[in-house]
Amino acid sequence: MATAKYAFADTFAELRGILKPYSGELLVTVDKPGEFTLASRTATDRIGRPLFAASVRVGKSYVSYHLMGVYAAPELLKGISPDLRKRMQGKSCFNFKTPDEKLFKELGKLTKAGFEKFHDAEFLQKILSR
Repeated sequence: MATAKYAFADTFAELRGILKPYSGELLVTVDKPGEFTLASRTATDRIGRPLFAASVRVGKSYVSYHLMGVYAAPELLKGISPDLRKRMQGKSCFNFKTPDEKLFKELGKLTKAGFEKFHDAEFLQKILSR
């Protein structure tokens, strides 16, 4: 079990590292051990909270990486590798137990494309209408 916790800590650190560069552009709403969450600085959800953008969170069985951009713009998933697609659970979540340099690099590119969408008013409206 200690091995899994160690792997989860490393996995979390690397996935957090993918999101961290966007913390100036986006709002950090949670930054604590085992969870890091980003939201829009300008758009809000229906009840006035900053619009969720992405997060990484350590769970019981895996480390989950949520990316709202692929939920609202599923076309971003076209062309992702079969290995990354296997990590998907639901429409916007990717689960990992151990670090994977190749997949994390691909996820970094997908994250960048997803965050670029947050500058598009039509995209934000699509998210808010769901």
